[in-house]
Parts: sequence; structure tokens; C-alpha cells
Amino acid sequence: MAANPFLDPDFHIRWSQLEPERIGPAIEEALARAQRAIDAIATRDLGTLTYENTFLALEDATEELNVAWGKVTHLQSVADAPALREAHNAMLPKVSAFQAGIPLNAALWDRLKTFSASAAGRRITGVHRRFIDETVKEFRLAGADLPPEKRARLEALQSELAQLTQKYSENVLDATNAWQLVIEDEHRLAGLPAHARAAARRSAEAKGLTGWRFTLHMPSQEPFMTYLEDGDLRREMWTAAAALGARQPHDNTALIGRILTLRAEKAALLGKPQFADLVLERRMAKSGARALAFIEEMQGRAAAAFARECRELEEFKAQQCGGPAAPLAPWEVAFWAEKLRKSRHDFDEEVLRPYFPMNRVIAGLFELARRVFGLRIVERAAGEVETWHAEAKYYDLFDRSDRHLGSFYTDWHPRESKRGGAWMNYLITGGPGPGGPPSPEGSGAARRRAPHLGLICGNMTPPTEGGPALLARREVETIFHEFGHLLHHLLGEVEIKSLNGVNVAWDFVELPSQIMENWCWERESLDLFARHHETGATLPDAIFAKMVAAKNFRSACAMMRQVALARMDLALHTRTAEFAGEADVEPKVRAAIAECLMSTQPPAPTIVKRFTHIFANPVGYAAGYYSYKWAEVLEADAFTRFKREGVLSPVVGAELVEKILSRGNSADPAELFRAFMGRDPDPNALLVRAGLA
Repeated sequence: MAANPFLDPDFHIRWSQLEPERIGPAIEEALARAQRAIDAIATRDLGTLTYENTFLALEDATEELNVAWGKVTHLQSVADAPALREAHNAMLPKVSAFQAGIPLNAALWDRLKTFSASAAGRRITGVHRRFIDETVKEFRLAGADLPPEKRARLEALQSELAQLTQKYSENVLDATNAWQLVIEDEHRLAGLPAHARAAARRSAEAKGLTGWRFTLHMPSQEPFMTYLEDGDLRREMWTAAAALGARQPHDNTALIGRILTLRAEKAALLGKPQFADLVLERRMAKSGARALAFIEEMQGRAAAAFARECRELEEFKAQQCGGPAAPLAPWEVAFWAEKLRKSRHDFDEEVLRPYFPMNRVIAGLFELARRVFGLRIVERAAGEVETWHAEAKYYDLFDRSDRHLGSFYTDWHPRESKRGGAWMNYLITGGPGPGGPPSPEGSGAARRRAPHLGLICGNMTPPTEGGPALLARREVETIFHEFGHLLHHLLGEVEIKSLNGVNVAWDFVELPSQIMENWCWERESLDLFARHHETGATLPDAIFAKMVAAKNFRSACAMMRQVALARMDLALHTRTAEFAGEADVEPKVRAAIAECLMSTQPPAPTIVKRFTHIFANPVGYAAGYYSYKWAEVLEADAFTRFKREGVLSPVVGAELVEKILSRGNSADPAELFRAFMGRDPDPNALLVRAGLA
């Protein structure tokens, strides 16, 4: 057992011992070992190069560092505290500089190029060939062929980008936590669902306050903005949410310009006209122009319905309140949209909550995984395996033959020390392990398969006192979504770790997650988990029928919101010069996507200053937010096989595992999709599902 728990390779992580003061020593040691391993490859005699002592050695060189740093960054996501943040930020520049420096190591690159071009290198086939090709592309795109002075500049800007994007993320989290609204007059809570009132009461009590406490965390903000009758209070919360990342001491305005400038400089150093082209070269879209053309096509298909839906909402409010139709205030949109939904479909989504208790949703999800994918999931007893928080749980996952494929943690409810949103991540990548390059005849033994370790986190509605957590439908979809990412990791059978699981093209990675959301809408699968928390009764037919009828309510507005965010992202990363020099990017960003936005009075600011998807990571979803819609086209089409052959078909499920979920990046994603569907994707499947075709 390693003396420092951050370096302990044990599968069961000792979370209680991962103390901030141990981060620096652990990461320094891991960096030193990784550097020695890199140096060993970079100094090899050119006449002694093999696949094992070049490419496979490189794969192993950073494994310890990656696992240790993964623990640090995960803790920062779920247990943020001053000492942890300080320790993380102290090491971040060093880790970033080391990672950026690997492809800029001229001697290392010389060895990799030499072996790749050798007769022995050219003989390698299969996943090992894929690994060589992907590594060579990655090095070239990261600047391996740059002259020394440009390599040094690239390393410096990579390090600065890591620090700036970390600060952007911290500003959004800190600004979110800094705001609260405490209401002592219960009459002002008219319209607010009982679960939201109860949560607000508990939140106030936890802070030693009287009344009801509301925050900008989604489980608090969303019902408040959707149901509260008091427009002045909704305006107050909307104003606070709109200002996230835009006010001191958490202002991201200056950071945005600098991040964009550095990304553009990085692209120029690497011979690309824009950051989007640099990022997308190895993704399915291939270029910023193609990604933009795709998004513009989606916009065009939704435009007429979007205009109609916006007009209908204005007219509905006018009918209800008297007076002419006119733009709504931004804090009125969700409120009146919900009233229109109730009027048109006689359906209030809150009637679903009693049928979505967290424990039954999770149990039903696991039963779905058993029936469709042949998986068995077993929860470990509390205290049997350490977790980072009392609310976190631990599970083991087995296949039909009782093989332990992997394990995972879940952590579903909000805390002030936890970042917002929902996400999946991995802590350990197992898999069969490389047994060396296969011979031309295709032989080559692989080592025994090791289990994977992953996690899924969210910020869902917490349980009531003495009662279960009752989830909104969208929260259920989010759980299924993140579980899809998790399966992509845990089911990986790729013997090269860096090609396993979710390490795929960014516009392909959402297929496994988004396809899972489909099972939240099918009667056959809903009956596995949508059961009343008191009676156990399944969802009544009348409620199910209304839910399905209302499914595509304002679907064009939902699509246009995603289009707007994708266009904003692509505008910033294809026309950077227009934005980076501005003291405040907001006016130009809003103008760039104006045709995708619902007209409100006053106009609502964009989310550019709290858009963590594209600004909280040196790359992340930057120039890649279109991926959500791109992958939605893929998964909507792929799910048509389940619709045809059986929603719970184990045959189709097994094929999805075999041809996509277990394959990672072992082949081109377009090839994997064709293997499952027998053809290229049909974009019409998404439009039909959304009622837009």
C-alpha cells in the first residue's frame, strides 16, 4: 500500500485519507515518475525501438499521474473547500505544463515517428494500428512539429489557459453559492409546489434562518421560476441568475476575452485559421464550417415552428391578462409556458413527481440495464466501501456470466461544496490490457481483464424529511443520461486505455448517454420505475397519455435554445477576432445569435459569462457544443431499432453493447454507427421524434 493515498493504486479508494496537504507531495512524485518514464522512451537508441518500448510505454508512463490527479479534480467537484482549492490550484499549472509538454518533447516525438514509419510499425494492425495513428495525429495537432520557440510558447499558453478556465469555473460556483433569497411570508409562495416549499424550509433551517430559503441551484431555481405566482420574486431570482459571472468579485468578463485570445493563438501556432478547426479535425464534424452548417440546418428546420411557439405564448398571456400580445419579460417565460402547457394538454408535470421517487427510479434503471444489456448491479452496504460523502453510494456491475466489469459511485443531491449540473467521470480504466501487438496472423495474448471504476453525480431534488426524493421528469432523464455515459466506460473492452469508453470523438460521446433518455418515454420501460412512492402503483394511463401528448410542447423552442448555445460557441471560436478585443463580449454575442432567441422585454443576457461547458476547461465543449445535437441525431436514429424490434429487446441491447458501448475509440465512430445500424445516420429521425418533420 502506497504511503500517500493519492498514489495508492487500490481499487477501493481511501477517500477519508485524501487530505489537501497530501496533494502536493503526491502529484510532485507522480510528475517525477512520469517524467522519468517519458525520458526513458525519449532517450532510446533508434535502432532498438519496438511497439512495446515506444507507444505502449507512453500509454503506461502517465497512468499513475492521471489516476492521482483524477482523484484531486473529482474531490474539487464534490467537496470544494479553501484548503482543497488552494492545493489543487497550486498543482494545476505543473500538471497542465507537463501534459502540454509531452507532445512537444522533440526527442520523444522522434522515437514515435521513427517506429511508426518502420517496417515493424507498418505491420501492426487492428486496435494497435488505431492507437498508433491516433497518437501520431494527436501529437501533430498538439504542436509536435513546431520549432522550439513555438513549442515553448504553446506550453506557456496551455498552462495559462488551465489557470484561467479554472478561475472561470470557481467564479460561477462561488457566485451561485453567494446568493440566497429568504422569504418569511408564506402567502408569497403561492403556486410553488409542496416539494419545493419543503426543500426551501429545510434549506432555511440548515442555515439557522426563519422562513423559506431559495438559491440559484437548479432544484431550487427551476420550480421557483416555473410555478411561483409572485412575479416580483421571480424577477429578483432571474436578475440574480442572469448576473452570475458578471459581477465582482466573481466577474468572468475579462477572463473570457483572454481565454478566447489564447485559444486563437494556439490555433494559429498549430497552423489552423481558427480554434474550431483545430478542435474538430479529429471529431466527426471535421471542421467549424461543417459543424456550423449542421447547426444552421437544425435552425432552419425549427425556425417556423419556433416563431409560431413564441407567438402563441405571447397571445396566451394576452388572453389571460387582457391587452395586446407583446413580448414577455424573461422571468415570465417559464411561468406562462407552464400555464399554457396545462391549458393545452391539461397536464402539470408536477403530477409525475409522486411516481418518480429516487430509490425506485434507480432500481428501475438497474432492472432496465439487466433486461436490455444483461447487467447485474449490486449496491454495497453503507460503510463497506468508503465514499467521499455520506450521501454517496457504491455499486458493483456484473455481466451475464457474472464477470465483474466495474464499479461506480453515485452522488445525486446538491451541496454548497459541490459544483452544479450533472456529470459522469472515471477514476480507473481497466479493460483487457494490451498483450502486445498482434501478429500478422492476428494472434497475440491479452492480459486478464481488470474492472473499471467510474462515478455519476448530479444536483437533483433532495429527499423530504421522513420521505423520499421525488424527482421531476427532467431529473429522471438526467439520471438515465449520465448512466449511459457510465455504461460507455464500464463496458469498455478496448485493451488500450486511452481508446476506451468515453475517450471518443466529442460529437459521438453523447450517443450512449442520450439514447438512454428514450426509455423515460416508453410505457414498457416506465413501468419498471415510474411507481407511486406510497402505493407502488404504475403511472395511470391517463397521466401517461397526457405526458406523451405534451412531450413535444414547445419542442422548437427547446431545439432553438440548443442551437443558440451551439451558434454562440461556434461564433466565439470561428470569429474570435470580433469578440476577443471587446471590453465586454455580451452585446456582440447576443447580436450573433439574436435570431435564435425568443424576444423578451427587457432582452435577456446570454449565458456567456456562466457558460461553464465552454469556458471551465482549456478545451472541454469549446467549439463542440453542437455535439449535443449532432449526437442526438445519431441516438434518435439508433433508437428506431429498439422501436422496431422491441423497446426492451436483449438482442438489440447486446448489439449496442458489442458494436458501440464496448468499442470506445477502437474504430472510427462513423464505422461503429454503421455496424449497429447498417447504414449512415438519418437526420430525419430526430425531427420526427421532436414533431418538427
